[in-house]
Amino acid sequence: MHNNLKEKVSKFKDAAIVRSKGLYPYFRPIESGQDTEVMINGKRMLMFGSNSYLGLTNHPAIIEAARAAVAKYGAGCAGSRFLNGTLDLHIELEHRLARFVGKEDAAVFSTGFQVNLGVLSCLAGRNDYLLLDEYDHASIIDGARLSFAKTIKFSHNNVADLERKLSQLPAEAVKLIVVDGIFSMEGDIVKLPEICALAEKYRANVFVDDAHSLGVIGKKGAGTASHFGLTDKVDLIMGTFSKSLASLGGFIAGDFQTIDFIRHHARSLIFSASMTPASAASVIAALDIIEREPEHIEALWKNTHYAKSLLLETGFDLGPTESPILPVYIRSNEKTFLFTRLLQEEGVFVNPVVSPAVPPESSLIRFSLMATHTFKQIEEAVEKLAAVAKKVRLNLVREPA
Repeated sequence: MHNNLKEKVSKFKDAAIVRSKGLYPYFRPIESGQDTEVMINGKRMLMFGSNSYLGLTNHPAIIEAARAAVAKYGAGCAGSRFLNGTLDLHIELEHRLARFVGKEDAAVFSTGFQVNLGVLSCLAGRNDYLLLDEYDHASIIDGARLSFAKTIKFSHNNVADLERKLSQLPAEAVKLIVVDGIFSMEGDIVKLPEICALAEKYRANVFVDDAHSLGVIGKKGAGTASHFGLTDKVDLIMGTFSKSLASLGGFIAGDFQTIDFIRHHARSLIFSASMTPASAASVIAALDIIEREPEHIEALWKNTHYAKSLLLETGFDLGPTESPILPVYIRSNEKTFLFTRLLQEEGVFVNPVVSPAVPPESSLIRFSLMATHTFKQIEEAVEKLAAVAKKVRLNLVREPA
């Protein structure tokens, strides 16, 4: 029998081509905890590819909280939140998160991806509109695809383009503007004040994905709405636990009525096993640390400013970043893969971002800071980036002083 599926998958050659050149940079097995230094193939590597912005993944209090939760509740919940999988721990976490971001209520999901899938697909119906920044995260795109709403993309952080599109929509229709708080590849911050003003003008609602903003900006790391003093103007705040909060899972926060609707309609919540006890306890412990010890966020920003100044002095193009995400633009897919491999040989782990995630002319190395990096580690990494730039003949913005 002719195997159509095998024929289809056999046409995928991209990974094989990159592997054949010795440049494949994905699924690299790490043999140690996620820290400023990791072990790969028994070799020490400086980690500048992590989303652990506050460096809390190995914090003793978080590890102990996870251990205690496993001892009390076991390894898993054996069911969905909707049925037998809700623990008192989940309820405690939801209350803590709502208070943290300044909303009435919150619902926790097993992953951040599932939040966007479930919330967007259940809130936006056949006669509604979703307006997405073209650089929004893939989970937002997929959540929009699962909804029956009309999805409209606007140019990245382009408020004029958003207004043009809003002005053409029916006044009585549900219109949900969905944006990242900090954009995960470019590192820039959404123009939230202007977006909230447009939402008010055109009777729209605002949803902010704070995956890369929590623990980074806002009062005590409360995110983008807090950063701009617009918590009351943002209807829904989404966040993940796999970055600053050092665990796994996600949440949506808003008013009581909207969160209650989501709890009873979001399929990725109702039909998925709930987040593990260890994960929930880890997030509560991380929130304790963030709220009690502001020095972690202060250290993150000191490292960010120092690394950014060194990279700019070296001549790298970092684009419009305003965050601990520093995109080093290479502007060639193959050169980006080569740059990543040569850096790994030099003992520096970074993440390549190539098409189709970005256009080939916007390919980049995603250089990410953690609060726990030392200035010495940053200096070593930047020196090695500069050395590799010479090897690959990268055109720098300007020659270093």
